[in-house]
Amino acid sequence: MYTNLNLDKTYQSLLIMLAFLMPLTVFGANLIIVIICVLWLISGNYKSKFNQIINNKLMIASIVFFCLHVVGLLWTEDLSWGLHIVHKMWYFIGLLPILYTIVRKNDMSKYISAFLLAILITEVCSYLVWFEIIEPFKNATVVNPTPFMSHISYNPIIAFATYLVLHEIFFNKNLNKIQFSFYSFFAITMTINMFITGGRAGQVMFFAAIAILVFQFFNKEKIKSLLVIIILIPGIFFTAYQTSDSFKVRINSAIADVVNYELGLAEVKERTPRDWVFDFEKYLNTPVGERITYSIYSWKIFKLNPIIGVGTGDFPYEYKKINKMYPATKYMPNTTHPHNMYNLVLTQLGIIGLISFLSIFYYQIKIASASSGRFRSHVGLALPLLFLVIMLADSYLLGHYTTLMYIFFSSFLYKDFDKP
Repeated sequence: MYTNLNLDKTYQSLLIMLAFLMPLTVFGANLIIVIICVLWLISGNYKSKFNQIINNKLMIASIVFFCLHVVGLLWTEDLSWGLHIVHKMWYFIGLLPILYTIVRKNDMSKYISAFLLAILITEVCSYLVWFEIIEPFKNATVVNPTPFMSHISYNPIIAFATYLVLHEIFFNKNLNKIQFSFYSFFAITMTINMFITGGRAGQVMFFAAIAILVFQFFNKEKIKSLLVIIILIPGIFFTAYQTSDSFKVRINSAIADVVNYELGLAEVKERTPRDWVFDFEKYLNTPVGERITYSIYSWKIFKLNPIIGVGTGDFPYEYKKINKMYPATKYMPNTTHPHNMYNLVLTQLGIIGLISFLSIFYYQIKIASASSGRFRSHVGLALPLLFLVIMLADSYLLGHYTTLMYIFFSSFLYKDFDKP
């Protein structure tokens, strides 16, 4: 009993450390993960662990999704890349079930506090770089101050952290005046930070988080919720557009990219390849233009093998083949993933893979909806919905930071703590 108690305390300390380190350092977070996994594997009590896992439908869905990637190796031609993708997916069969068996309800607030403390540190560093008080370091620049990770990962994580803080402000009636003031200031500074950095997908996730929060706050008053959203979100958007040069430039460039993509496709048909290389760079080879092409060609790949896909490792190979077939885009760069999680799963594993993938989010939403606790019900619903939104813009369950955050919060938001 004493040994078990010490092991549990060790687990909780490691989980708190993981929550703190995961937005700050890949090495530090991975080191904690290795220690947790080794302890879990050698600590025995396997029957209890196994029963906890198989009695949760979310865990089963997660494991099945991983196993489909392994099975998908059977018909892939690029086995080395397939193994790379399988390695990326190990969170779903390794980390999530392990964390699920060791998280504790009484320590949930500590996990979240440690995570928000790390976000506070990243935010302070971001502002120090932005105000040119310190020299930019690691990934940060003055124009795009995201020091610990790229803006692609930073903004979604900040968006989710903002949701957590705003949820405390609106729903935690036990906050004293000092706590309320601190959380309010924290939420405001994170919101500003959101729009001085360059992650457009994270900014979309932020607006989605605000919409979800409004619906949760007004509960069943849907008309009032819609009216508040119609006023609040455009208000935040236009305020950010008028006050943040970075946000304004990113929005304008996105609109221009869409318009120019259509113009470029039309113009290129009338020119010889030598004539339109420069125009190609201007009209087609843009961040948004590339994503449009990725989606179009991913659909073409999917139609070749709609049921089981082309295999776990064959997306880069198949994309390269299709990219060369069309004169308008054959000089565009190839890609290893389509910057859209749904397209990636569809092309690799077909409809079967997509159904398996979506079942993970289905069970998250189902478990959250049935939860009696308001926090786990609200946040448990927000997490899958927010990821379902941003995965339209990139493969956010391939990246380290966003995947780890998703897996970590999933480990305790959907656990039935009443079961032994």
